[in-house]
Amino acid sequence: MKILIIEDDKTISETLRSGLTAVAHTVEVANNGNDGSFMARSFIYDVIILDYSLPKKDGLAVCREIRALGKTTPILFLSVTDDTDVKVAAFDSGADDYMTKPFSLQELYARLKVLYKRPTKTSDPILEIHDLKIDLEKGIVTRSNKNIKMTRKEFCMLEYLLRHKGTVVSRALIMEHVWTADSNPFSNTVEAHMRNLRVKLNASKKPNMIINIPGRGYVIDTPQNLKKVYNI
Repeated sequence: MKILIIEDDKTISETLRSGLTAVAHTVEVANNGNDGSFMARSFIYDVIILDYSLPKKDGLAVCREIRALGKTTPILFLSVTDDTDVKVAAFDSGADDYMTKPFSLQELYARLKVLYKRPTKTSDPILEIHDLKIDLEKGIVTRSNKNIKMTRKEFCMLEYLLRHKGTVVSRALIMEHVWTADSNPFSNTVEAHMRNLRVKLNASKKPNMIINIPGRGYVIDTPQNLKKVYNI
């Protein structure tokens, strides 16, 4: 997942960033409401963790601005208060879930998974195509039942491609989904990671499942479909 944390308490935001990054998620942090609202409306995220009380713009205002733009990204509210009126205000503004501080990291991670698996997302922790399988819960990738070791970025790229299998995904979308906003868009990092990913998937002379469509991006599909559609 690519997650945006909008939280002014640096201890909390860094604890969340560290914990989520350790389990192969891409995390960005905004320390005030203005920056958080801009990032949430300008970039693609899978889940947003939003603090209720923020400098420059409060969480309710941020949530309303995100929803006003038509963004349906799941939003998990964090607040020090358990007041019912505050909870109702958060949900009325477009929040999907609400947790009070202090909170259990284990519970927060569980709630994030639930939000991520809602309607537009697959509810199955296993993504697979042909003889390739990726276990999102365990962080394991196999092809023909043989484990393939991957870096965190390679794993995230593969997950993103599999969630859009059969569809050409642009370099810009991969960059936006897997890397942080401060990454250099003109570097060849996507190409380098994609090259390494393909080498690992094609070990032992396995047929290609990821191909580059010049000027458009990358697509993952079965070797049979790639041959049929793209004459590979």
